[in-house]
Amino acid sequence: MIEALVKMALAYLMGTCLGGFIVGALRGRVDLRRQGSGNVGATNALRTQGAGFALAVLLIDFGKGALAVTLLPLLPWPGPGGLPVGRAILPYACGMAVTLGHVYPVWFGFRGGKGVATLTGVYALLLPMALPWMVLSFALVLILTGYVSLGTVTGAVTALLYVTCFHAQGLFSVPGLFTLIMTGLVFCTHRGNLWNVWKGTENRFERVLFLQRIRSRRWPGR
Repeated sequence: MIEALVKMALAYLMGTCLGGFIVGALRGRVDLRRQGSGNVGATNALRTQGAGFALAVLLIDFGKGALAVTLLPLLPWPGPGGLPVGRAILPYACGMAVTLGHVYPVWFGFRGGKGVATLTGVYALLLPMALPWMVLSFALVLILTGYVSLGTVTGAVTALLYVTCFHAQGLFSVPGLFTLIMTGLVFCTHRGNLWNVWKGTENRFERVLFLQRIRSRRWPGR
């Protein structure tokens, strides 16, 4: 039990190392909180600082999620080992902790990013078979609507559906509970964006609206 708590605490602290702040500090104290939407994630970085900056933020946040579920559970621990079931749960516990660290970092007044890139890194290692479907659903919704937030929520729901329908352990399992909680977290962190989508005031990535481009080419001026 102590081992799990210590490693979860380390995962949380790893999560508080926000890619937006790290890259911003290296780029001359760029503060994403004062630009665009005020979010420190890759989407706001792309809108305000460009692709290179955003890619660096994405890689850091994705990487810490992947490391938290692979490196931390394997760290040696003095004393007797835990039960096998506990050993199986530990990566998911660390995955949850690192994501919460990103979303609610203690160093920044518990106001961090939305945790999408970090959670994607977690999913890439813990549920790799679900990841392609998540990316596909995200991309499809983004292309059709232009809303990153709507695509993100769709990707989270896709992960939950995959675990429910195709995972060997099903929804009533550790992976199922983890995915259910993380899907709820994604909805929570994007609730403002979803409300803006409903009102029609959410920012769009116009460049990815595939169907809109086709219509504009076929019927210019409409």
